[in-house]
Amino acid sequence: MVISDLTNKENNSNMTLVEFDFTNDGGFLLSITCLGRLGRKVTGACFSYHKRKEKAERVRHYDLILSAWISRRDRFPKLILQADHKERTMNIFRLAGDMTHLVSVLVLLLKIHTIKSCAGISLKTQELYALVFTTRYLDLFTDYISLYNTVMKLIFLGSSFSIVWYIRRHKIVRRSYDKDQDTFRHYFIVLPCLVLALLIHHKFTFKEVMWTFSLYLEAVAILPQLVLLQRTRNIDNLTGQYVFLLGAYRALYILNWIYRHYTEPHYVHWITWIAGIVQTLLYADFFYYYFQSWKNNVKLQLPA
Repeated sequence: MVISDLTNKENNSNMTLVEFDFTNDGGFLLSITCLGRLGRKVTGACFSYHKRKEKAERVRHYDLILSAWISRRDRFPKLILQADHKERTMNIFRLAGDMTHLVSVLVLLLKIHTIKSCAGISLKTQELYALVFTTRYLDLFTDYISLYNTVMKLIFLGSSFSIVWYIRRHKIVRRSYDKDQDTFRHYFIVLPCLVLALLIHHKFTFKEVMWTFSLYLEAVAILPQLVLLQRTRNIDNLTGQYVFLLGAYRALYILNWIYRHYTEPHYVHWITWIAGIVQTLLYADFFYYYFQSWKNNVKLQLPA
């Protein structure tokens, strides 16, 4: 057993255990475990190398991402490691939030495709969401995280542009779009979000600024939709469910952040947290009238 420190040098309470076990074919198995305070296991990874394959293969991983390769310049294979600590990304709250977000999109597509109507849907909000996903997923073809992550990105990108196309171009659906009521000047909130992202961000790189911009923009992207619902007041069930699920998705993500803050060391993301809280607060009024209509079994209506 070899003990080496691959974690934060400033945190003396963390250490990484690296264990080697040679196999019969001249390869080896590598097990890596990061230990936190009081020996609590916080990360882990396992690699295997087989001489016949001439490559290192990741068997399983948690939140310690390792890249490994074999150097053949020496007489014996040498394992070279690079460690990059990432937060644990999946838990029951995030999964529930992702699935709620996905269902909300499916509900909206179901309404548009089946009923051939976009009544009560704000094109301005859908255009903002298309911009949100475009700027957030710039790493789609450069950084691979997981199959789940890639599929979800493609779904949200494709669905957002499909909805915009339906409302703008579909010869039947576009007739039901009420552009006289959907007059929120959404471009007025794009520029402030961009300026804020340029001023307040984690790191001043193009992708990082665009990712931060998408957080700020998503926080307020629902405003045109809420204004439209207040103006029309006649809210059908599918539209109400769509907006409710969007709000529920963000509320579940707040639970995900709370859970990760208490289960993962040094998990602090103020920009994401504040943007998410602002976004959830914008739904507060809608949530109140939504539950009132459900409780009293009456049609959902928002005050003018």
